[in-house]
Formats: sequence, structure tokens, C-alpha cells
Amino acid sequence: MSYRLSFGRRLFSMFNYTFLALLSLACIVPFVHILAISFSSASAAAAGVVKLWPVEFTFASYENVLSKREFLSSFGVSVQRALLGASVNMLLTIIAAYPLSKEVRQFRFRTVYVWFFVLTMLFSGGLIPLYMTVKETGIMDTLWALVLPGAVPVYNVVLLLNFFRALPRELEESATIDGASPFATLTRIYLPLSLPALATLTLFSIVGHWNAWFDGLIFMNSPEHYPLQSFLQTIVIQRDLRFLTPTDVELLQLVSDRTNNAAQIFVATLPILLVYPFLQKYFVHGIVLGSVKE
Repeated sequence: MSYRLSFGRRLFSMFNYTFLALLSLACIVPFVHILAISFSSASAAAAGVVKLWPVEFTFASYENVLSKREFLSSFGVSVQRALLGASVNMLLTIIAAYPLSKEVRQFRFRTVYVWFFVLTMLFSGGLIPLYMTVKETGIMDTLWALVLPGAVPVYNVVLLLNFFRALPRELEESATIDGASPFATLTRIYLPLSLPALATLTLFSIVGHWNAWFDGLIFMNSPEHYPLQSFLQTIVIQRDLRFLTPTDVELLQLVSDRTNNAAQIFVATLPILLVYPFLQKYFVHGIVLGSVKE
């Protein structure tokens, strides 16, 4: 059955498409500009003639970045943090969300625990107690200092427990009648049916760990243990010259500070750009289905 859209509806759709196109360009253009600068010569970048296409194309900035031991070391720390942190986050999120998704008749103190988790989203102990806790546990200047303080992302727990609550209860009842334990029900029924939500939360965790920089500055005593974003913050924002070597000073004749920073930013963004397309199809689906119930 075909029908004609009214003039107002067509005008509204045209406005929406135009607005979304402009919004997309506003997100893409700065990134393309950074990419163009990273492939341009130092003189072109300094003259400000680089817009959306490289001027005097060169790989000098990337050769400089990929030859830095400090950059590669911090890149490796971030990869380890993202993999370990996302694994810990997802394990604890599943363990917390599954029992909290039950009815009160199945889990008597469910409401108490849910409010306990929610309160941690509204109030925190503060930076000094957090620092003292990390210090007293003896994990300062280690990878665990970047992972354990945020091991249980409450927002992810809320999303996943709502997703679990949206699944048909008849599936769990059938498994229970067949003699399945709660662990078997979780692993054989709930988790396979929750792939969209799990993929979404995994993406959240990976991006969160990859982009975090402040905890690296306060929990890491040695600059060589910095994750990538903390390293970039010291170079791009603070302009810390401790990482410069005599060879780097000579390379400044071929690459400028601007092209070098642009190359580092692009390399730091590349892993997320490679991971996101594989999880993007689950993203909206998982968010919508995980936010239906309380």
C-alpha cells in the first residue's frame, strides 16, 4: 500500500537529513584536518595552509612517532589496559547484573543492593580517598591501578540487568524444570541471548579505558608506565620536553611539533576506529533493548 507524504512531512524529513549531515561533517572534518596535517610537511603546517588535504605529502611524522620508544611503550600499556580492563569490567558486570535482574521473591534484598549500586553513581568518596586506597593496597605504578578502581562500572550493570529483565522468564523457568543450575542458565541462555548488550558494554569499556588519561597521571610514578593518553597529555598539552632526545631535536627540522602531535593523535585513535565497525551493528540495538525496564 503506497501513500503520499504531506508537504510538512517532507520538509521535516529534509530538515532532519540536512541537520544530521551537517552534524556528521562537524564530527568528521576536524579528524580529517588532523590527518591531513600529520601527512604534511613541517613548513606547510607552520604556514597554516593545510586544510583537508596534505600539502607536500610526507611520512616523516609517522616515522618519527613510530621510532619513539616512549610512545610505543605507552601504546603497549594502553593495549594491555584495554584488554585486561574490559575483561574485568565485563566479568564483574555480568556477575552483578544477573542476580540483580531477579524478582524480589527470588532475591529478597535485591532492591537494597540496587540502591547501593545506584548511590555509588551519585556520590563518590573523592580523589584523595581514592588515591589513598590505591596506595595502601600496594598497586601504585602498576597496571592494576588503572583497572581495579573502576572494575565495576555501575552504569553498565544497570544497562545489563535491564536487558536481562527484558528476556522472557519462561526460558529460565524451562531451564530450571530441566534441572539447570543458575550458572548454567546464565551461561547457556542469558549470555547467548544478550550478545547485543554485551557487545555494546564491551565497546563502552574498551573506549573508556583507551581514552582515560587522568588516572595514569596520578597513579603512575614513572613516565614509562604511562598509558597512551596520559603520555599524549604530557606531550600535547603540557609540552613536557623530558621525552625529547638529541635525535628528536634533529628531526624537528623535518617534522614540526604540530605535525608530530597530529600523527600521534591519529595513531592513538586508530585502534578504536578498527574495533568499532565490528561492534557498531549491536550498539543501538543493545542500548534500546537494555533501557526498557527499571
